[in-house]
Amino acid sequence: MSAQAGTAPYAGASLETRFRATARSEWIKFRSVRSGPAVLLATAVILPVTAWLLITVTGEYTSGLIRGTFIATPQRAQVIAMKATIFAAVVWAWCTILSFAAFFIGQSLLSSPAKHVAIGDPGVLTAVFGGGLYLTLVGLLGLFIGVLLRRTPAALAALFGILLVSPVAIGLLGGKLSAQLAEFLPDSGGEEIFKLLHSGAYTLGPWQGFAILAAYVAVAAAPAFLLVRRRDA
Repeated sequence: MSAQAGTAPYAGASLETRFRATARSEWIKFRSVRSGPAVLLATAVILPVTAWLLITVTGEYTSGLIRGTFIATPQRAQVIAMKATIFAAVVWAWCTILSFAAFFIGQSLLSSPAKHVAIGDPGVLTAVFGGGLYLTLVGLLGLFIGVLLRRTPAALAALFGILLVSPVAIGLLGGKLSAQLAEFLPDSGGEEIFKLLHSGAYTLGPWQGFAILAAYVAVAAAPAFLLVRRRDA
C-alpha cells in the first residue's frame, strides 16, 4: 500500500519530468555520500599507476536506501541509467583533468635522454584523453557488476578478477594462443586508448582496443538492466 502511495505522484508525470527528477535525486546522492568525493580524491593518488576502482551502487543495496529510491522512482531501469550517466560524466571530467595534469607534470619532470612529446604530436592528445575514457569505462564496469551482485566484496572480487586475474590466467597458457587472447581482455584492450605504441598479435589501434572494453561494459550492463527490473531490491 505504501509503495502505491509513493508512486502515485509519478503516474501522470511526463517522461521528461521523471528523468529530471531522477537525475536530481542521483546527483544529490552522488554528492552527499561520503565515498563519492573520497574516491575522487583518492583517484588523484592512484591515477599515475592506473590502479583505480569505484563501486557506487552496492552501498545502496547494503543500507537499504535503494528500496526508497525504487519506491520514489518505480522505473528501475531509469534509475540505473541515470546513476550510470551521472557517474560517467563526473568521473570522466575528473579523470580527464587528472590525465592532462599527469601528462604535463610528467613531461616537465623528464630529463634527457628521456624522450619528450608535445600535446600536439601524433596520437598524444588521443592518449591523454584516453586515460579519462579508460578509467570511466572501468568504473562503469564496476558499477554494473555492483548492480548484478549487490554486495561490495563480491563486486570488488569480480572486477579485480576480470581486470587482474584473467590476464595472469591467460598468460599461463603460453604460446601464440595466449598472445592472441590477451589482446581481447578488457584491461589489455582498453589500455590501447592511452598508448602511443601498439603491439601484440593483432596490433589493435586505440579505438579498436577501447571498443573491446566498451563491449565488456555492455555485456555487464545488459543483464544488470534486465535483473534490476525483475528481482526485489
